[in-house]
Amino acid sequence: MAQPDELAENQPVEDTLGGAADEAELSAAVAALTDEGVEQKERRRLLGRLVRLEIRERGVKDLFRPKKAIAWITDSVTRVAPYIPVRDLDTLIAHHGGLTGDALAERLIRNASRVTAGIGAAGGGVAAVEWAVTPSLLSAPVLLAAETVAVVAVEMKLIGELHAVYGRPVDGTERAVVLIQAWAERRGVNPLRIGGSVAAAMGTALRKELRDRLLKRFGRNLSTLGPLLTGAAVGGFLNRRATLSLGADIKKDLQPGRKVIEG
Repeated sequence: MAQPDELAENQPVEDTLGGAADEAELSAAVAALTDEGVEQKERRRLLGRLVRLEIRERGVKDLFRPKKAIAWITDSVTRVAPYIPVRDLDTLIAHHGGLTGDALAERLIRNASRVTAGIGAAGGGVAAVEWAVTPSLLSAPVLLAAETVAVVAVEMKLIGELHAVYGRPVDGTERAVVLIQAWAERRGVNPLRIGGSVAAAMGTALRKELRDRLLKRFGRNLSTLGPLLTGAAVGGFLNRRATLSLGADIKKDLQPGRKVIEG
């Protein structure tokens, strides 16, 4: 396999993420980043892996172009959504000392916000991981695109687990679409309204809605590309605030007595 520095120096390489091995690597890295127990050093390493995958898929030049970066983010979120680990209610209760209902939901939101804050901080500090990508590229959207995919995955995991907390678990083949839709709309989603594959559903207006929401998130997080320490601090703060806000919206929508959006 070519080394990252070699990829940076050469022309954009052929798209290889269509292969099963690269898809598995992408999904595994993102799934690992959603784990609240991951240490910061490991987060930086995993983000470096995502950066490497971006370069391998799109080439360096494309990732300097915001539209191309957003296309990669949208495609990647769509691909990894089916593999995001979502714990069931029994597992959540056991893991959080018997908490249930609103108390459990609040704990999940708090923990997810800490994870996304950690990802923002890791993104700001990933320049120290020299094998990830040449330093000159870290001023481009390359790193930010990888960070955005990871943060969205954490938030979709949170959405899935909040659905479980409030008695609306999302299971089956439609789960990925439900998570994508709920994240894009910032609303709890009734799983019965969606059927079919991810690819089929993402051929509709949902893909545009996801892309538009990702574009807003991507632009907001441009601050993480500032100076090393400033970028890390600001990126962590913005991610934490956004996750807390999203979690509160989903929690409010799923609480007993509220009707989940159906159209």
